[in-house]
Amino acid sequence: MTDFHAEYAPAAPPAQLPRQPLRLSCVVPAYNEQANIESFLLALANSVQALTPDFEIVVVNDGSHDSTHEMVMRLAQKLPLRYLALSRNFGKEAALSAGIDHTRGNAVLLIDADFQHPLEMLSEMHALWQSGYEMVYGVIADRGAESGAKRMGTNLFYSVMNSGSAVKLPPNAGDFRWMDRKVVDALKALPENNRFMKGLYAWVGFKSVALPFVPKNRAAGSSSFNLRRLGSLALLGLTSFTTMPLRIWSMVGAGISLLALTYGLWIAVKTLFFGNPLDGWPTLAASIMLFSGVQLLSIGILGEYIGRIYEEVKRRPIYLVAHDEDRSPLRDKS
Repeated sequence: MTDFHAEYAPAAPPAQLPRQPLRLSCVVPAYNEQANIESFLLALANSVQALTPDFEIVVVNDGSHDSTHEMVMRLAQKLPLRYLALSRNFGKEAALSAGIDHTRGNAVLLIDADFQHPLEMLSEMHALWQSGYEMVYGVIADRGAESGAKRMGTNLFYSVMNSGSAVKLPPNAGDFRWMDRKVVDALKALPENNRFMKGLYAWVGFKSVALPFVPKNRAAGSSSFNLRRLGSLALLGLTSFTTMPLRIWSMVGAGISLLALTYGLWIAVKTLFFGNPLDGWPTLAASIMLFSGVQLLSIGILGEYIGRIYEEVKRRPIYLVAHDEDRSPLRDKS
């Protein structure tokens, strides 16, 4: 599929701009990652040290039930960690928001803890940031390992999103990205509680560039993102960034009304010219069932949007921090 929204990185990045020395904050959301977290954080620290000595790793434990908490607390004794344990599982979007809110660097890297995002790409991301790009994001170049149903659902999702919204989402772009501090501050200023991060990255804009990559297999364990959670995330994205579902069902309703009017006229003509035999009950019953289904589906779609409004007006916090262990060497600049 042609990715017409993404501007891909040039083969040779432009010359470096005069930037402040890199102070990098790495945000790592973790949910039940006891099998990966120690080896990943050590590998990440080793990779980032090649770029700058001034860095921190912000680990957000999103309500894990395994020993992720104990392992990260132990690692905090020897790594420059800022460790946030949320009070329960709020979901990856909330965990990313928590990490972003607590970063102190002039650049922020978002990366998963399962080794699927290639650490080898960090130097290229750094070079592109140095050359003036304010957001460098990874785009999945090959989904061949995924099921046909998942690829079809992904393509349908991006088609609906980008046909009904003024903000275009780069297809196959994920959370693996490098952001300048001005992008991070813009994300922090957005007040909504229902946070579809891929949409927010696109909404804030800034000078962005895509880097194609092929996700690696998880080093250990299995992903907690099953089809149900992926479906919920897609629904959140649709109801947060486009009104296309409402428009589609408005058109469906108009089409059905036109068909019903045409059918009514045909019945009237038939009665006038050919009499009124007692037939047509199966057609009537089928029509009632069809219209009832369409009405219920329409009410359900409206309910999703109203539910989002209800969640927003309550103004509850996006997440709650149960434990904050600050071993970061970076401090806020006054």
